Amino acid sequence: MLPRDQHTAAQAGSWALTEELVNEIKEADTIVLGLPLYNFGAPSSVKAWVDHLIAPGLTSDPETHAPLLGCRDFVVLASRGGYGAGTPREGWDHAEPWLPHAISSTGLEPRFITAELTLAEVTPAMAELIPLAAKSLAAAEQAIDGLWSPVSALA
Repeated sequence: MLPRDQHTAAQAGSWALTEELVNEIKEADTIVLGLPLYNFGAPSSVKAWVDHLIAPGLTSDPETHAPLLGCRDFVVLASRGGYGAGTPREGWDHAEPWLPHAISSTGLEPRFITAELTLAEVTPAMAELIPLAAKSLAAAEQAIDGLWSPVSALA
């Protein structure tokens, strides 16, 4: 938040990365983010990415606070071991509720597609949840396929 001429070398390096990441988003029509749930929250790499997107002057107007990254499709492909509705740890997902709030000043609005119970097939204690996991994965795959209109067949 300091003027650029007051940045330390480390701050200048961090700001350069912020500019690079923001420019990538500005050049994109669609952003796709992988968001696995680690210990009830977003991985530190996703948190660091979001931290770089909170950049007044780049992602929001410093005077009016108007967001500058809107009008882009932001698809979040989420995966979690079992924290959604009807699962043993329902309500323990702190990543999906956090992300929209964290980036709200930028104008990005995430659309979540989530595969639930991803550990059911490899965790014996979750064996009875395998059918629910398969149903969740199929729904996520269908939602992903639905993101793009079908290509018309050539006549």
